[in-house]
Amino acid sequence: MHVDGRLLENNTLIEGDVCIVGAGAAGISMALEWDNTRYKVILLEGGGFEYDPKIQQLYAGKTTGQHYYPLMSSRLHYFGGTTGHWAGYCSPLDPIDFAKRSWVKYSGWPITREDMDPYYERAHKTLELGPYDYNMSFWQKREPAMEPLIENDTVVWNKMWQFSPPTRFGEKYKKNIVGSGNIYLYTYANVVNILTNESGSAIREVIVKNFEGKQHRVRAKHFILACCSIQNARLLLASNQQAPRGLGNDHDLVGRYFMEHLEIKSAELWLIKPAPLKLYMIDFGVTKARAELAIHSKKQEEFEILNGTVSLTPLEIARKVKPAIESWDQQDPRKSVDSFLGNIIKAEKESPQPVTGSRSYELFTRIEQAPNPSSRVTLGEEIDGLGVPRASLNWELTPLEKRSIRKIYELLGQELGRAGTGRVTLMDYLWDKNDYSWPSFTGGGWHHMGTTRMSIDPRQGVVDANCKVHGISNLFMAGASCFTTAGAPNPTLTLVALTLRLSDHLKGLMKHKA
Repeated sequence: MHVDGRLLENNTLIEGDVCIVGAGAAGISMALEWDNTRYKVILLEGGGFEYDPKIQQLYAGKTTGQHYYPLMSSRLHYFGGTTGHWAGYCSPLDPIDFAKRSWVKYSGWPITREDMDPYYERAHKTLELGPYDYNMSFWQKREPAMEPLIENDTVVWNKMWQFSPPTRFGEKYKKNIVGSGNIYLYTYANVVNILTNESGSAIREVIVKNFEGKQHRVRAKHFILACCSIQNARLLLASNQQAPRGLGNDHDLVGRYFMEHLEIKSAELWLIKPAPLKLYMIDFGVTKARAELAIHSKKQEEFEILNGTVSLTPLEIARKVKPAIESWDQQDPRKSVDSFLGNIIKAEKESPQPVTGSRSYELFTRIEQAPNPSSRVTLGEEIDGLGVPRASLNWELTPLEKRSIRKIYELLGQELGRAGTGRVTLMDYLWDKNDYSWPSFTGGGWHHMGTTRMSIDPRQGVVDANCKVHGISNLFMAGASCFTTAGAPNPTLTLVALTLRLSDHLKGLMKHKA
């Protein structure tokens, strides 16, 4: 069922069993899990079904530290959320990503890859992916031309990715949500405040507003924030009437440990002879799976580096593509995506790849950001149109990211040389081992993670292993804000899987109390 919050009588009381705040990948994934159950599910979306510039303006904010994209254009604020322009890249985190690593401070999830596997498999259906199989051999049987650059995988291995169509949640699942008998979707219902009971141990209600001057109250047994990493933290910090430092922020952790995937061109590969490298190429809308080069977990431990992957693009194309940090520079996300994609399409048209393949390729890095408490989201001084302080992001990198990138290419170069395949040439910003500065073309993947990180210890994280906010019995976080570390893959598959796991946990709680 769908209700437009602008049309309700002012100060309407909305009640249900479960209240989900945010209708993006996490919020819609969770709501679908409750369809056709006996529970009344309230799904709150701040926007409508289409892009609205006034609503999008609520995501504007300031950035400091490492140069970053305009906050307003890095997320979409309407039904379906940022799946409205995601590219569909999917791969699970590796087992090492969940582990406590002595060389990565603040690492270690309270759950394992084995805990996540059943939910990864379920998430494949939600994201319209193929079989839950990321073994290269499985995909080579389907496409024998997928030949690896390196056969020996004890140092460098081929990490497989699958590609969602990509699933546009707002289009794919609108009919399911609107037609549900027990899911109540409220659009134009921006949550502006969260109120607790007197002791602060449970959420009593949330306050929603819209630009038509309407304000409503929502009460439920359980509340789930699924607004994205920056907005989840912003809402907790702004809900400070009863908790001056913000909800869940007793240990000053809300908003801290903001993580991105550092994405940056890093080197060139020159092959002994031209090759199409079909295992590593992608044709959007056609390719079902491809590989990226990665460093074996034992070598990560040996050299104390972060996890990252290397993708390949024919050099004649890559040299004509502007860095994302330069082309995605508009506040309006529609203008930024047009500039970003137009830049790539133009380069591909001007540089068609030979049938026999190229002899030279650009090597592009996607690497996890080390958890860093100084990389954080705080509240700015400016207030948005609904009275909520805007978010301020300080994106801060560490020397470990740059040292790890350099070591990845040293190892890759050694292995390719040993195999007699080709040679790797580092870009000049990686030459000096004592230089930890970053070039102007340094960018991110628009992959916001952390800010309400997971830990069994309230002094180390905002939520527990079940994504419940420490100290608040009925408040949960959904999505990538719960990530303890980032891993190398794009976060969508993992955040959907984690949300399905949270949904199962909540169903267990509801069943137990019934």
